[in-house]
Amino acid sequence: MSDVLIPGGRDVRGTLEEPAGEPDAIVVACPPHPQQGGSRSDPRLVAVSEVLCESGIACLRFDYGPWDEGCGERADVRNAVRWARDEYAAGDDRRVGIFGYSFGASLALLAAAETDPDAVAVLAPTARLADDLDALEALSRLESPFHLLYGERDTTVDWEPVVDRARERGDEITALASDHFFLGKHDEIGTTVGSFFERTLCEST
Repeated sequence: MSDVLIPGGRDVRGTLEEPAGEPDAIVVACPPHPQQGGSRSDPRLVAVSEVLCESGIACLRFDYGPWDEGCGERADVRNAVRWARDEYAAGDDRRVGIFGYSFGASLALLAAAETDPDAVAVLAPTARLADDLDALEALSRLESPFHLLYGERDTTVDWEPVVDRARERGDEITALASDHFFLGKHDEIGTTVGSFFERTLCEST
């Protein structure tokens, strides 16, 4: 485990967790809303990170810079993905994935539409953070393999349009018997997301 300072003009710091051996790929993990306690230590992100490391995949969990209504945070995700690709994976043919939860799930979709990662998985995204932060529209432009996880009892975010669009696209979808916080589901989330990234980032590399 090591600390990472993400370049890009904002104070963005992360934790890089790596497998015991040489990593095959790296996943950037985006936390939930920072004004509601979201951080790189979010237990859902940690659960995913642990499974990824067991599968030979590194994971960069990071904290957003100063609050900027979602726009600066979207830039933070883009910069984290660029760091993963240009600084960590460059020259080693390592693939790069993005994972996000809640606010971070929507940002992951928005950033993915601009950075073209090799795979994307999100947990409990909301369709739109603001008029110019439309995650549903970003999903329509996404060409990478995509896996969506959501809680069937989630009344916190507007996930239904994202699920409908993912179904139309034929993306992988996992419904969990849970509300937005997924208590008791962290292991299942980690296993499901880890398996998706292992298939999409490691096989045939």
